[in-house]
Amino acid sequence: MPQLGFGVWQVPDDEAATAVATAIEAGYRSIDTAAVYGNEEGTGKAIAASGVARDELFVTTKLWNGDQGYDATLRAVDASLGRLGLDYVDLYLIHWPVPAKGLYAETYRALEKILADGRARAIGVSNFLPEHLDVLAAETSVVPAVNQIELHPQLQQAGSRAVHASRGIVTEAWSPLGQGKGLLEVPTVAAIAHKHGRTPAQVVLRWHLQLGNVVIPKSVTPSRIRENIDVFGFELDDDDLSAFAALDEGRRLGSHPAEVN
Repeated sequence: MPQLGFGVWQVPDDEAATAVATAIEAGYRSIDTAAVYGNEEGTGKAIAASGVARDELFVTTKLWNGDQGYDATLRAVDASLGRLGLDYVDLYLIHWPVPAKGLYAETYRALEKILADGRARAIGVSNFLPEHLDVLAAETSVVPAVNQIELHPQLQQAGSRAVHASRGIVTEAWSPLGQGKGLLEVPTVAAIAHKHGRTPAQVVLRWHLQLGNVVIPKSVTPSRIRENIDVFGFELDDDDLSAFAALDEGRRLGSHPAEVN
């Protein structure tokens, strides 16, 4: 799985085809979508038209909350594959645990079947708290390959990252740039960007990479799509990393996983 990928959250289906095509042309080889985004078809069209061999692309999609449960999950993955126009996805995730339903362990067992059948090359979860991972460890067999969680300098999730590392689970960051809600204007971020002759977005993405996070920035602007992948020609130093560490406020922009039902 490439450490830097391209996300299409909140991108309309017709725009997704163009954005994903631009991303693949710019060098991205990992594309992250979800059933609830409503843009699997557009994403699939761009993949089909890209001219890039299927085994060179890493495609992730996710199961929506209303499709949890063993049989419903199996139907949902087939529907997603149909919309994407693919025989398999590289990674299939449960989008939210939805703890009030109490179905995520049963749902994950369906993912284990999908994995065994080859409809997914890897399986994992999204927005799972350590307590939800404990349930999976007790009731299922396959360790999730990935947990995709909200993670950015103002919500650094050290506890979850440590749990993931101890269990061999990759941490993937959604909203890695803070959804454009002020993070990129923080003076510390601006100063680090100026120091390296880079944009604020580039130094934030570089911070993620050096922390070991998988990261999936989203944009529909071609220049920003290209800018966001141009983060391998420099490194943050210890002073930069310390300055980033001081930005953690535990500030969640999205919903709390225990409350999404």
